[in-house]
Amino acid sequence: MPRLATLAAGAAALVAAAWVAHSPDHAALPLLLAAAGLLVAGAAWLETGPGASKEIVLVATLAAVAAAGRVLFAAIPGVQPVTVIAVAAGAALGARAGFATGAIAALASNFFLGQGPWTPWQMLGWGACGLAGAALAPLLRRRIPFAAACFVLGFAFSGLMDVWLWVSFWPHTWGALTVVLGQGVWFDAAHAVGNVVIALAIGPELRRLLERYARRLRTEVVWA
Repeated sequence: MPRLATLAAGAAALVAAAWVAHSPDHAALPLLLAAAGLLVAGAAWLETGPGASKEIVLVATLAAVAAAGRVLFAAIPGVQPVTVIAVAAGAALGARAGFATGAIAALASNFFLGQGPWTPWQMLGWGACGLAGAALAPLLRRRIPFAAACFVLGFAFSGLMDVWLWVSFWPHTWGALTVVLGQGVWFDAAHAVGNVVIALAIGPELRRLLERYARRLRTEVVWA
């Protein structure tokens, strides 16, 4: 299954690249195909490794909390806890769990906020935040570095979505990109600043809590 998923992701990316090169003004569908292929590979990755079933239960719980928080904060544009929770999951539980937490939270929350061609790219964006949390784990034990990382990732996630919007639906000119980025700058800033507030409030504590759960998951009971 992991090999098949990797092949699917690679095939989707190749098709997307060929289509965009052939018809750059109609890129929404091939980009959606590429995102779907990458998500299939991510789902297969989650199912591998020891203790995968227990890890999936924990990831599902974290993703549900993140999704509920996103829906709860929906009235404040750009502000939501998904980035912080995905980063904490990645730092405490590893790259696989961090990616899955962010991706599933995006999918679940969009059942309430609205599904669309943006959903797979939100899943990939927040999944990437989980991967970043795992990569930066040694640096994220203190409150300020944790908040700083979430601040940067807030702009990175929002920038990804702005570029996706531009590539999918706008003319591929620098002027159009400037317009798209300008329209989204206040939402991007709200996302980044909201991440800082949430990270300062709960970031390190959430990581330590998840690390305790992770140790329990990895503990084997040996009967004499």
